[in-house]
Amino acid sequence: MEFNENPKITGWHVATMNRSLSTALYHLSTRYDELPLKIRIKYVLRVVQAIYYPILAIVGLTVNIVTIVILSRGKCGLSKWITHYLVAMSAADLLVVILELMFRQIPIVFKKQFIFLKSVPLCNIHAALLYTAIDCSVWFTVAFTFDRFIVLCCNKLKSKYCTEKTAVTILVSMTVLSGLKNIFWYFMFTGLYRLHKEPWFCYESTGVQFSLVWGSIEFAQYILTPIVPFVLILLLNAFTGKYVLLNTNVRKRLWSHCKFGNVRDAEVENRRRSIILLFLISANLILLWSPLLLSTFWIRMRLLGYTVWLNQFWRDIGFMLQLLSCCTNTCVYVVTQKMFRKQVKNVLLGLFTRKVQSIQ
Repeated sequence: MEFNENPKITGWHVATMNRSLSTALYHLSTRYDELPLKIRIKYVLRVVQAIYYPILAIVGLTVNIVTIVILSRGKCGLSKWITHYLVAMSAADLLVVILELMFRQIPIVFKKQFIFLKSVPLCNIHAALLYTAIDCSVWFTVAFTFDRFIVLCCNKLKSKYCTEKTAVTILVSMTVLSGLKNIFWYFMFTGLYRLHKEPWFCYESTGVQFSLVWGSIEFAQYILTPIVPFVLILLLNAFTGKYVLLNTNVRKRLWSHCKFGNVRDAEVENRRRSIILLFLISANLILLWSPLLLSTFWIRMRLLGYTVWLNQFWRDIGFMLQLLSCCTNTCVYVVTQKMFRKQVKNVLLGLFTRKVQSIQ
């Protein structure tokens, strides 16, 4: 299969530059004052990524594996269907860390050490699996947000919807649909790696890069993930917040007239924490994903002939923030729970005790 090897020419000739870490360090140390600002930022990001990505990979693997293990033990006081959602979210984030961070971003940063990947004809399969995992990570968050909306706002539906069977059905359905939705990446790309920072990290099939048809399909991909999830999460949280605040105000007025007026209402406190968590996960997802989404749209619009101004370093920042979301999404929900923290302490204490005993 043929592929396009023409480099993309940018305003500062990125295609002609050696983008290795050693070159970035050399230019920053010897020619810093001569470099334009955007090239300085680009080189600085290259150095930062060489430190940031390995650390993030270790943190991402550890956080998500620990979360999956602890939640799967069922000792956090959570309902089984909630546990299914949280475990699925962590599993999807773990796959993104492996497929995106370890098998894509780190090889791009340390290109000389991973140059052998250019001869491995698996990039289109890698792309299909990666974007499926990303879809699952985002849409599982939507599913969990909708579940919280039903629990807090729809008492009549709660008993029917909030069940283990429903959770499993939704998660399996979303996984299958995400896989089917991302099959087109297999045909859009060839099996060969480019090892570049663009969203298209594989060589494209003939005519794909500047094709209006493929460009439209790609736009639809980005609309379905993450724009539609953004809108759904914002709407669900707005409805949930409004409903909970109205009911909380009514409950506070009733509570203040009772003889236990000086006692804190546990139900109000639980609702307040739920709203804070929902808003945190919304801000976490939207803020960390937005730079990558904007830069991706910009690159595609530029390839289709539209002039849209945006510095390319936003693309690198976008990847860094999007990958960070894979280490924080689940933590926003579960690390703040007392029972989960207790289980983490027990695990760490057990590991420390075993280490001490083995040394003795």
